[in-house]
Amino acid sequence: MQLILQRVTSASVAVDSEVVGRIGFGLLIFVAVEIGDTSSLVEAAARKLGSLRVFDDSEGHMNLDAHQAGAAFLIVSEFTLAASLQRGRRPSFERAAEPAVARRHIDDLAAHLASDGFHVERGRFGARMEVSLVNQGPVTFHLELA
Repeated sequence: MQLILQRVTSASVAVDSEVVGRIGFGLLIFVAVEIGDTSSLVEAAARKLGSLRVFDDSEGHMNLDAHQAGAAFLIVSEFTLAASLQRGRRPSFERAAEPAVARRHIDDLAAHLASDGFHVERGRFGARMEVSLVNQGPVTFHLELA
């Protein structure tokens, strides 16, 4: 599972010019589910996302987790994160999970975060989306779970 986390002051995702997900302060998370990713990996990802200390305290140090900072999550499916650019000029998506599996895992990730008390918004799986964000910092992390 590949995730890109961007700390934002605001983010939204639109499909056909209609906003389908929007948050204020929090994390915009692009998620690629890969072949072999399991339900237990999804649970581990949710725990990790909720507990990462990537938000600033009163002294400007990254010491706060999402609960402490009052952060929300916007989850966007992004299968291109599973691409390989090693050979040729066209990306290979051999590592990406089948859409039905990826959808289930992304749904489960959102559900785990919501059950932990977080406000969670979503993009629309499989749709052509337009993502807007204001990256705070800028702060961007790549998280790879296997």
